[in-house]
Amino acid sequence: MKFEVNRDVFSEAVSFAVKLLPQRTTLPILSGVLIHADADHLTLSSFDYEVSAQTSITAQIDEPGTVLVSGRLLNDIASRLPNAPVTFATEDSRISVTCGSAHFTLLSMPVEEYPTLPEIGPQTGVIPGDAFSEAVSQVAVAASRDDVTPVITGVQLEVGDNDLSLIATDRYRVAVRTIAWDSGRVGADPLKALVPARTLQEVGRTFGSASTVSVSISGNAERELIAFHADDKTVTSLLIKGNYPPVRRLFPETVNDHAVINTAELVEAVRRVSLVLEREAALRFSFTVDGLTLEAIGSEQAQASESISALLTGEDTVVSLKPAFLLDGLNAVHSEFVRISFTKTENPNKPGPVLITGQTSQEAPATDGYRYLLQPNLLLR
Repeated sequence: MKFEVNRDVFSEAVSFAVKLLPQRTTLPILSGVLIHADADHLTLSSFDYEVSAQTSITAQIDEPGTVLVSGRLLNDIASRLPNAPVTFATEDSRISVTCGSAHFTLLSMPVEEYPTLPEIGPQTGVIPGDAFSEAVSQVAVAASRDDVTPVITGVQLEVGDNDLSLIATDRYRVAVRTIAWDSGRVGADPLKALVPARTLQEVGRTFGSASTVSVSISGNAERELIAFHADDKTVTSLLIKGNYPPVRRLFPETVNDHAVINTAELVEAVRRVSLVLEREAALRFSFTVDGLTLEAIGSEQAQASESISALLTGEDTVVSLKPAFLLDGLNAVHSEFVRISFTKTENPNKPGPVLITGQTSQEAPATDGYRYLLQPNLLLR
């Protein structure tokens, strides 16, 4: 094999191919990137039996062929090459990479032992890349990072005729975002796909600049697969098995009491006041007609409080919330103002979860379909 390729194009392609490779693997061959040269294109692929990535780029192919090389090492090299065309050549088990005055010699890995990439099923629907990327960033942050319960480490995708809902929870909060979706399957049964949150976040970042992203959900009870495709890039992932908890029922149908606050002011106040808190401690939020007061009792040596403007509708309310979880929700509200709604419980001394949504102004709620439900106590048991 021998080819010449633009340095920046090659570096970007290698970076994409290795992003989803596992940091550690019991099978070293799965840490490789498969490079296939044919006609005037290079195809770079990676696959660890759970997630695959594939991209194609234009190159000058002098000798077609296929080679498997260490992905992380190639990525490190490609990202630091000088500004010159890259020449890539193989001889027996050695790979030569030359760029300007820089030269590297690498060992190839056995191609015949590399697994075959999964086949992609028919297209399920199409979604705008920017809307999809924004929705993923808003929701995936609420997914659990505790592998003890794998089912909540994913983001649940629920496909309707004209919309796609993304749902995530870690038992302390639930995030939901609904966006427009072109499925071409009016009247078909709803589809659900539970995608690992880490994979979905990488897909959202990678395909955010694409005009559209094609989504395919396929497979059977033994092996269910989702694929995302945009431009010359494709990512596939096995779905997480299991029944996702019915978190939609936790959202109240109506909430009468709420406060509207400037989002940026609240974010800055939370960051300042929480500086004195011990780890995992909560902030106390007192909502009155005079505004909002934040209080933190960190230790005998450090306390903090701050008051900011808030427009309260309903009764005075006091709630305690973990600042990190609250900030995740506030940072996902992409509007000037935020509405914090107060739900009720059967115990009048115990406030229910707070519902966070966007406001385009102090009077008008946002229509972006984003909702974030937060409670310091477990929402699910």
